[in-house]
Amino acid sequence: MQRIVVLNPKGGSGKTTIAINLASYLATRRYTPVLMDLDPQGSTLRWVRKRRPAQAPIHAIAAFQKDSRTTRAFQLRVPDVATHVIVDTPAALDPRQLSDMTRDADKILVPVLPSDIDIHACSRCIRDLLLVAKISRDENRIGVIANRIRRNTLTYQSLIRFLHTLGIPIVATIRDSQNYVRGAEIGIGVHEMKSYVAQEDVAQWVPLVEWLAGSPGEAQAPPGGSSEGAGTAAAAGQPPAAGEPASAGEPVAPAEPEAPAGPLGPGDRSQALSGEAAATAAAPASDGLERLPEVYFLGLAGLPPEPSFAAQESRIWSAQFL
Repeated sequence: MQRIVVLNPKGGSGKTTIAINLASYLATRRYTPVLMDLDPQGSTLRWVRKRRPAQAPIHAIAAFQKDSRTTRAFQLRVPDVATHVIVDTPAALDPRQLSDMTRDADKILVPVLPSDIDIHACSRCIRDLLLVAKISRDENRIGVIANRIRRNTLTYQSLIRFLHTLGIPIVATIRDSQNYVRGAEIGIGVHEMKSYVAQEDVAQWVPLVEWLAGSPGEAQAPPGGSSEGAGTAAAAGQPPAAGEPASAGEPVAPAEPEAPAGPLGPGDRSQALSGEAAATAAAPASDGLERLPEVYFLGLAGLPPEPSFAAQESRIWSAQFL
């Protein structure tokens, strides 16, 4: 049985949406998922009660309710036939509760929205998971979901750039779609909708499902990353790593500055980092501490931090309409 915890102390990040649609996917694949609702709002439990008898069964546990007539262990008991337990956690979770909340979790999903407030809350959540709950990156238990995104926007670009600084895999990017709103109203998930209606939404869940099915210790690169070895890098014209001999009979081209790939874009100011700060930013987090966001490394180099994407959008709006 796999235990999946959907967690983010920031309210409104889409924890319930992720939990119910993941349960819907598993149920349509003939698994037996159990939704454990710890949120006092009871949104997950209400969604399960809206489902029709003809739909794939999903068991729900109202973990937020406390009954003095029974023990807590009996109230939270999971059916023996369950294959997955999906825990929908409440908002405003105290960091001291993270250890108990994630102790038996096989996977931890952290959804984050593309806004400055949510990015700050996500960084604190990842910090607490690493330092308070003592979850190592090498365990590959934590995955970040970029939720309700709209591509080709400044907010999306800023969110993806921030997530790449965490050193935590981005396991899915979920678009802002009305299908999730309609599904929550009638008790279904996007995987239970007609294919021509939710085809694009269903496709975005493939990386998340593959990550959940992976082995606990298996490292996975975030979208845009590469897991190929040094031989592929040499074939692409990159110099071999230190101490590695070059291929026989093939001259090595001089290394040229390479533009950062992905959403960082050609204007990435992190190229201006000093040698010491750049080495610090590129070093793996082997001491148990999280990788700090890019703004801290800019501070090490004596550079002012980049303005937030909200300020950038404000300047663009002013230039167009004022």
